[in-house]
Amino acid sequence: MIAMLSMTMTFAENENTESVNSVETYDMSVNMRKLSVALDLTSDQIEAVENIHNTFNAEMHLVAVADSSDRQKMLNKAVDRDIKWMHYVLNEKQYRTYLTLLNTTLNNRGLKVMK
Repeated sequence: MIAMLSMTMTFAENENTESVNSVETYDMSVNMRKLSVALDLTSDQIEAVENIHNTFNAEMHLVAVADSSDRQKMLNKAVDRDIKWMHYVLNEKQYRTYLTLLNTTLNNRGLKVMK
């Protein structure tokens, strides 16, 4: 039983590590129309959010191809910059919703942001 549990935990750990090392894990592409509806964005906000998100997605691509020793630091900076810019554009209700969506996405992909 202990051996089987150990093997299962090792497998899950390797799977999570492989997932975090996958380039697809860092692809933050979203359907902007659906995001606009979810956040109830104004027409002015849509363009700003799209620009911020495109920058974030480009930064996350750089994180994906970076050396594993640099990856966590780069991830933290990319997320910090994204939420700072989004906070500037969104009202408080929209910002809270955005943080929930972002945190859920990062958690589902096994990405942990260190503060």
